[in-house]
Amino acid sequence: MKSLVCEEPNRFTMKDLDIPSLKEGEALIRIRRIGICGTDFHAYRGRQPFFTYPRILGHELSGEIAEIPANAGDFTVGDQVVIIPYLECGKCIACLSGKTNCCTELELIGVHIDGGMQEYLAVPITHLMKTNDITLEQAATVECLSIGAHAVRRADLKKAEFAIVIGAGPIGLGVMKYAKLAGAQVIAVDMNEQRLDFCRKWAEVDFTVNAANGDALEEIKKITNGDFATAVFDVTGNVNSMNNSYTFASNGGRLIFVGLVQADFSFPDPEFHRRELTLLSSRNATKEDLEHVVQSIRQGQVNTDSFITSKTSFQEIMEKFETFMEPESNTIKAMITID
Repeated sequence: MKSLVCEEPNRFTMKDLDIPSLKEGEALIRIRRIGICGTDFHAYRGRQPFFTYPRILGHELSGEIAEIPANAGDFTVGDQVVIIPYLECGKCIACLSGKTNCCTELELIGVHIDGGMQEYLAVPITHLMKTNDITLEQAATVECLSIGAHAVRRADLKKAEFAIVIGAGPIGLGVMKYAKLAGAQVIAVDMNEQRLDFCRKWAEVDFTVNAANGDALEEIKKITNGDFATAVFDVTGNVNSMNNSYTFASNGGRLIFVGLVQADFSFPDPEFHRRELTLLSSRNATKEDLEHVVQSIRQGQVNTDSFITSKTSFQEIMEKFETFMEPESNTIKAMITID
């Protein structure tokens, strides 16, 4: 089978590898669609933490069951599935409390172990979700959108409260969309006016603020009648943004860090205490979050067609991959197709 291997930073090779042999409890999935994630870009550039080379990237995956044991419940050969890429131990304190997304021994397909940028992948049956009633493209966006859905659930958003989302990349857009579905009044903050326009059209946010104009704090103060936001999501992965995001939070509010940065962040303790802020991190997603996203797609609440802005075939990905990272490409979500 054809497999795209990231041999080292900035270098892919296409290799012919053996189709995986199944272990007990696994199914063989024919990969059909692969969403390209910021994690893939960071790994390719050598900026992804907890990463070793060579590695087959890809964790936003949909496909079809090619082989599965006879006793695999209601799954059968030919079923379309989305892959849950977070492989948890099931035994640690996080897993036993239902927080499999932050398992102490977590392995992420495409990061810690080889992923789905190949024609076939062996996957535990427990980490498959049947998606026969949505398209392959829709199914391949589920994992990406579930990161935002998880952050919103973790923040316990209430109807009509103000929620600020800083960063209008794919994960930030997911946060905005599911915050809107939760009933919040959403303020999108970014430095790219074209991205903010996409926030208005796709996520249907209530307000946008261009932080490049230099008066974001005053704009937000005006929008919220001086109260600021009870929930502030930082999805930038930028330490300067994270250090200053608390200034947008109301007294008694919550600050939710969704983006990951390889740095220390800090803010003044007197201000943190004066406002009695709650600081939360949000990592990955759970099966519950993926199920919520699939249901919202089924119900027509999320438009994945316009979310996917670039497509390429598996045969062309080596020459197209770097172009998706260029700002002028205006890529929101790039998708690889395998026919």
